[in-house]
Amino acid sequence: MARTTTIVRSTDRAAAPLQGPARKRKRSTAWLNLLYVPALLLFAVFIFYPFVKGVQISFTNWDGYNQDYKWIGGSNYKRFFNDPDMGRVIRNTIIYGVGSAFLQNLIGLAYALFLNMNIRTRGVVRTVIYLPVIISSLIMGYIWYFFFQYDGGAINDILLLFQDEPSNLLGDKDWNSWIITFVNTYQYLGIAMVLFLAGLQTIPKDYYEAATIDGATALSRFRHITWPLIAPSLTVSMVLNLIGGLKLFDVIVAMTNSGPGYASASMSSIMYLLYFGREDAGYAATIGILMFVMISVVSIFALYLLRRREVHA
Repeated sequence: MARTTTIVRSTDRAAAPLQGPARKRKRSTAWLNLLYVPALLLFAVFIFYPFVKGVQISFTNWDGYNQDYKWIGGSNYKRFFNDPDMGRVIRNTIIYGVGSAFLQNLIGLAYALFLNMNIRTRGVVRTVIYLPVIISSLIMGYIWYFFFQYDGGAINDILLLFQDEPSNLLGDKDWNSWIITFVNTYQYLGIAMVLFLAGLQTIPKDYYEAATIDGATALSRFRHITWPLIAPSLTVSMVLNLIGGLKLFDVIVAMTNSGPGYASASMSSIMYLLYFGREDAGYAATIGILMFVMISVVSIFALYLLRRREVHA
């Protein structure tokens, strides 16, 4: 009975409101919440307000410069879904997003598995692979443009040894979007490599030793140990690369400027052309809002599937 009474009294003390020094400590740290205010102000000024303004502009015929514009309702959204060029643009956007994410993670994982081994020069190799990440995407696009350009490009100089005419690779609508995807993959696969390396280095070596003793092959060790335990790294890498590919802009502008026509355009690059080329800011804002919705839906869905895989891995 004495023990029961003690438990009840301690429970009562835990449920009682804070008093004395504990209450003062809680009150003295409450001001720390004010540290959120600068970040919230920056978010409101540079993200929330422009987004709300963009939604408003998408329902107008604003040209981007004139102070006078008219409210036209959902005409811009109807125009988007009836625009014959938008099917190609959406297709390209999906190729840049899904294609880049798949290739970056596939090649990045291969590099990570290789560099996770005890190789003497692995530090140098990691640096070389990651180096393109720190280069501006616009500069990277121009560098690769000089490889693929029609007149005097390095690749055509090689092809001319075996054929009479150069190949217009960037002008071919069946190839240019895949070439841009390759360039984007080359530049950012270092991010996937680093994320996978971080995941691989958290796996205890005891697991591999035990599996080896049990006679597991290298493929079985990868399937049953490595692949399930790097699931969090895959989730982060896939979602980041997917978002980056879906909003790809710089490389497209540098290599093809969305051409020929809109053959290699993404939603972000055509938005740029409509605003500054055609002075059609209302329609450009509409594409921007729809691109935001598309990226949000695709990334949230991908995050849901990948997080579900983490649980069931």
